[in-house]
Amino acid sequence: MMALIDGDLYLYRTLAATEDETDWGDDVWSITSDLKAAKTNFDKLIKRYVEDCGVDWFILCFSDKQNFRKSIYPEYKSARKKIRKPIGYSYMIDWCRDTYKTATMPKLEADDVMGIKSNSTTIIISDDKDMKTIPTKIYRPTSNEFLDISIQQADKNFFTQALTGDSTDGYKGLSGVGIKKAEVILGSRPSWGAVEAAYLKAGYTKDEALTQARLARILRRQDWDYEKEEVKLWTP
Repeated sequence: MMALIDGDLYLYRTLAATEDETDWGDDVWSITSDLKAAKTNFDKLIKRYVEDCGVDWFILCFSDKQNFRKSIYPEYKSARKKIRKPIGYSYMIDWCRDTYKTATMPKLEADDVMGIKSNSTTIIISDDKDMKTIPTKIYRPTSNEFLDISIQQADKNFFTQALTGDSTDGYKGLSGVGIKKAEVILGSRPSWGAVEAAYLKAGYTKDEALTQARLARILRRQDWDYEKEEVKLWTP
């Protein structure tokens, strides 16, 4: 069994916890970070997660600097441009690549890398709810949950995300639809037809519905062209 670990998430958390603010007086402040401590803390964290899962080896997955979703919807994650990454983030990614086995794929986020690489012999380690849209085994360290997501569950979660959108990632989904309304729309047999019908009923077009779905879609193995090294955009 191999673990696919959300490197983006856990490196960010580790570095954010390592930062220290200093008040020098006269309204002068500075932020510093002990990267030696960050390396030690990150290494302990990853080893603990791997031990909890009982896996033989692992791959840290990181996002590429480019993102294919921005070519679909330029405003995707645009609000995050205002959010400062912790000090030393780029340096620490390079350190991770020198220290561990890592994976990054062209124009993909870490979530997509984990989704594409997941199979019956892997487990994903991530607290990101988006990973529940992948049919796979998942370990969520913060809640100490072990999940085994079926294809049916993954598809339902994906359709739900296409309806509700994700304000953090900057796409709105279907206006006024939250988790409870999405449950009603999808009913006992979730399908793309139900999602599309809800969009059309609200005055949206099929293309607008499809765009939201493509933004919500965490890539699976079938969504990646290995020869061309590019995304095969999801089509119902």
